[in-house]
Amino acid sequence: MINRQAVSAAETYVKDDRYWSYVLTDTVMNIEVPAWSLSNRDLGLPTRFHIRKKTLHGGKQEGSTLIEIETDAMDVSIVPTRGMSILDARSGDVTLGWNSPVDEIVHPAFMNLEQRGGLGWLDGFTELMVRCGFEWTGHACEDAGTRYTLHGRSANTPASTVVVQVAKAYPHGIRVFGLVKEKTFKFSDLEVWAGLSIVPGEARFEVHDRITNLSDYARAYQIIYHTNFGPPLLEESAKVLAPLLEVSPFNDAALPGLEHWSTYSAPTPCYDEMVFNCQPCAQNGDATLAALVNAGETRGVVLRYSTQQLPALTLWKNTDTLKQGYVTGIEPGTNAPYARTIERDMGRLRQLAPRESTSFDLTIEVLDSAAKVVAVRDEVSRIQGGRETRLSKAQKRFER
Repeated sequence: MINRQAVSAAETYVKDDRYWSYVLTDTVMNIEVPAWSLSNRDLGLPTRFHIRKKTLHGGKQEGSTLIEIETDAMDVSIVPTRGMSILDARSGDVTLGWNSPVDEIVHPAFMNLEQRGGLGWLDGFTELMVRCGFEWTGHACEDAGTRYTLHGRSANTPASTVVVQVAKAYPHGIRVFGLVKEKTFKFSDLEVWAGLSIVPGEARFEVHDRITNLSDYARAYQIIYHTNFGPPLLEESAKVLAPLLEVSPFNDAALPGLEHWSTYSAPTPCYDEMVFNCQPCAQNGDATLAALVNAGETRGVVLRYSTQQLPALTLWKNTDTLKQGYVTGIEPGTNAPYARTIERDMGRLRQLAPRESTSFDLTIEVLDSAAKVVAVRDEVSRIQGGRETRLSKAQKRFER
């Protein structure tokens, strides 16, 4: 017998009379809308927007779904079949995302996470933002006979419910929520409402996630927001701006680049990658940011988040050739991307009690002028508060 909820998880959103709500996927109600479209004209609104859902065909993207939101200030694309990952975003002459050798939006049905010793996750890696988690993140490992593959399962789990909402009140904000489930008999019963919101006319979007442990037992969880940028922002002499107490190498491969951790080289054959562990400073013990700006400091992108929710920051530098994947990752998380066994042994695995929930909120904003870059640089300086950013050669993590 298959146990099913008596009421769809979408009901909470559909009953909210502040919004026009549209259910595009729901396993309880046996709904999958393959193609759908909604514009401001359909609702008689002056604020311009267009939302589309389409189902992709051919190759490894057969069956993948894509939700595209277009507004005057920003466009953004979401992939419900890949754990509500954010494929890319565009604002003016700035594109957020990167050019991966993985040139299709790979459906999870064609993924084998066990491949290459647990590195199969890389076969689908192409997004601007991919959530690593939720039962585990980080490098592949084995623990007590259990295989933990790279970066968890969330990015390769199709959403069981997808809801689009448009606010009835001006400025008619748009929200997209998907229910991503990680349920394994005897091991896991996690549900995550993974959401994105955007206000027409603003060159930014917000991520709102809520994870709940439905088990009768306490369960560990991890999450890293693997947020990835390539050209045009990433280029020779591009730089990271962030208020940090300490930067240390993730492993020996990063040691040679420690002194220049915040700046980037041109595309470099055989560069491979360097990863750095960063301990953020925060304003009022909570709010912080990290930005990537181009060489001329005329364009950029800034991530804003809470250090209470996401105390760790990982900087991934992969300045290989343009064809191989010229990309950097700015990755707030509950932990560093070490193997789950290392994070557990260091006491850094978080736990949720039975029926307990916790939330995560991030904002990603495009900086489309030198003045906005200067403002973010000044904000970083204020949060830093004159404290030194220590460079430590020790491979260690922040102290909680």
